[in-house]
Amino acid sequence: MTRLSILDLSPITQGSDAAESFRRTLDLARHAETWGYQRYWLAEHHGMPGVASAATAVLIGHVAGGTRHIRVGAGGIMLPNHSPLVIAEQFGTLASLYPGRIDLGLGRAPGSDPVTARALRRHGGLAADEFDQDVAELQAYFADQAHSGVRAVPGAGLDVPVWILGSSLYGAQLAAQLGLPFAFASHFAPAQMMDAIGLYRSLFEPSAQLARPHVMLGLNVFAADTDAEARRLFSSLQQAFVNLRTGRPAPLPPPNPDAIEALSPPAVAMLDQALACSAVGSPETVARQVREFIARTGADELMVTSQVFDHAARLRSFGLLAEVLPDMVRAPAAALA
Repeated sequence: MTRLSILDLSPITQGSDAAESFRRTLDLARHAETWGYQRYWLAEHHGMPGVASAATAVLIGHVAGGTRHIRVGAGGIMLPNHSPLVIAEQFGTLASLYPGRIDLGLGRAPGSDPVTARALRRHGGLAADEFDQDVAELQAYFADQAHSGVRAVPGAGLDVPVWILGSSLYGAQLAAQLGLPFAFASHFAPAQMMDAIGLYRSLFEPSAQLARPHVMLGLNVFAADTDAEARRLFSSLQQAFVNLRTGRPAPLPPPNPDAIEALSPPAVAMLDQALACSAVGSPETVARQVREFIARTGADELMVTSQVFDHAARLRSFGLLAEVLPDMVRAPAAALA
């Protein structure tokens, strides 16, 4: 049974600030736990006026400390920005504080613009080119296999499930080679989704962490009482994407369908491609679209994200999704073995 999880960028809405975003993140996580979502992941982005989830491990601790049993994790840590030892210690700390609840998704992109990326790099050169070595080093710390005589304390010997995140065939191949679960960023980069799924499943080699391939796919979901209202809410994300792709990142704007109607044909085509993996509509419409997406992809898990401007409407969107797909939130936890 496909399970539903949540990806949160802790969006900063127009006229608000990061402190309010963090309060809303914890409130959503508590509701998600009540509704039965499988896990709650926080992203890593830097230098973006509309995204507050920069210090991801800190925010994970905030959410895990304010909830009881839902799994909390990184979707993901952009490993080229960090020393593997530091991540092992951070997530070893989280796993020690909240045993059995912490996930670690690893990404290869910087999660920022080129200038910010250079400021984040821990050394010169292209750290992304060393991603596979960094993943191996991180796994060695958790396995208590000293790397060059160094141990991660805390971290050594702890069970911190590692995921590979990606939006291309590279991540699919690495996840398959290492026998790790694979999360694909289809919610904003769907072009290679089907090829990546096929490659991952065909090349998968069982590991101590995972016996069978496990595919998680990102999906934008905007649920409301009517199709028209859901499309109105969706216009916030559409505006944010246009702003980002045209080099004008900004806080998440309020809904404005007229702004979308006024876009040029190339901008509309960009949105249609980037946000193709979206379920937008009434509860019945969204339920049908989600089930069609699962039937087409065979996803083992969906990582649902919803950049809704109004917090109450955002809560309602996730609540309606859980209400119309009860089998996906009330089923036994998805096994990763």
